Amino acid sequence: MRFLVATMVLAAVFLGVLVSMAWSCGAYGTGNTDLLARRVVAAEGVDVDAAIAELRAAGPAGLEALLQLRDKIAAEEQASEQQATSPLKPPKASERLARVDALVDKVAAQRGASVSRLYWHTEFDRAVEAARAEKKPILSLRMLGDLREECSCANSRFFRTSLYANAEVSKYLRENFVLHWRSVRPVPKVTVDFGDGRKLVRTVTGNSIHYVLDSEGRTIDGLPGLYGPQAFRRWLADTKTFAETLAPLSEKNQAYLLTQYHRDNARRLGILWTKDLSRVAPELANTLIAQETARIAAAKEAAKNDPAATPTARKAAERAVGKTAVEAPIVEVVVANGSALEKSTNDELWNKIAALHAEDAKLDQASVEVIRRENPPTAQQAARVAITKTRVEDPIVRMVRQFEASIALDTVKNEYLLHRQIHEWLATSAERPEVEALNERVYAQLFLTPSSDPWLGLAPADTYTALENGGAVGERR
Repeated sequence: MRFLVATMVLAAVFLGVLVSMAWSCGAYGTGNTDLLARRVVAAEGVDVDAAIAELRAAGPAGLEALLQLRDKIAAEEQASEQQATSPLKPPKASERLARVDALVDKVAAQRGASVSRLYWHTEFDRAVEAARAEKKPILSLRMLGDLREECSCANSRFFRTSLYANAEVSKYLRENFVLHWRSVRPVPKVTVDFGDGRKLVRTVTGNSIHYVLDSEGRTIDGLPGLYGPQAFRRWLADTKTFAETLAPLSEKNQAYLLTQYHRDNARRLGILWTKDLSRVAPELANTLIAQETARIAAAKEAAKNDPAATPTARKAAERAVGKTAVEAPIVEVVVANGSALEKSTNDELWNKIAALHAEDAKLDQASVEVIRRENPPTAQQAARVAITKTRVEDPIVRMVRQFEASIALDTVKNEYLLHRQIHEWLATSAERPEVEALNERVYAQLFLTPSSDPWLGLAPADTYTALENGGAVGERR
């Protein structure tokens, strides 16, 4: 009997050692994510940081286990909450739920992940490994700051609200892409101290770009800046389809198809831009087309004896998507002198063009709720709306409308100015650029914040400020 008891004790000790080894070696894997998530939330008998690392190592499965537990907690608290709620006064999240949301953000590597439900890799090699295993392309975000922090650059904050929180976009990303983000550099911040305890903290500058890469981490396309959720979703679908077309081809055939793809898209965006200009300012567009047509005709006449110098707009037109007579002069304008469009489109016309694409910038309910939670109404605002609902507009509705208008404007300008330029770069590149090299060029030439300038253009050396060292603290290189 004593021998049996001793044997059982030894077995228990041995089992405990095995469990400890499994924990320290990360051997729980995805099959134990539910148990691990419960222990993380309970914070009992577990090193929370180590457990979060384990859940991250499990990938999307680790995040999903924690999200399911979070959803259960939220449902329980909502059921027990007896107070009446309204769109202007949602129930305040409990400290427990807020703590779980913070844990979710850590596992997802994204602030607001309880809404987006997206898992992000922060190590590029790990993202490539996952993409190879899942046979999916990679969506790689480059940004200023940290996606897990509130004060990352403005565009990345807007991505979290308008794109990643969008139910349709979020679902599409989870099912079709491996996600990765990398910080290009810290985001600059400014603090306005009012001297009475009040402070206003904002980021100053910074831009972001999404790249689609194949499962080997090679560049396919890049989408610069902020886009509306519908436009972003279309780009994801189109680029994913093209990535699938490229996958089985030889390297030589991939290179040829990539060149054609970017050449055709640069031309397509020029055509769409000109069509939009024709809709909002037909007289200006007709004048522009007439001027460019005359200029091209003169150039052709001058180049009759030099075939190499003859414009190739006619050949390009043959390969364009549209073949109507109306589009022919438009293609001539775009291919021969695309800068004419930029010079002719002023701020007023940009806003009119943006209005043509307002539907692309519409936010869904999930995104609106994020905005509402971030901007709780003051007592005075809530009282005014409650008393005269028919006459006083919900301030969040007004905020959303203005934000959507801003997104629509950013979408068309980024598409016609910046994305078109990226297409032209990739169409004329001698070889397929590595994403890091392309990103350096994007930040230097499109975003005008090159890595060589430590001050991000905010402290030009030739500007007099009447401040010692131009107000800069630290080495001014």
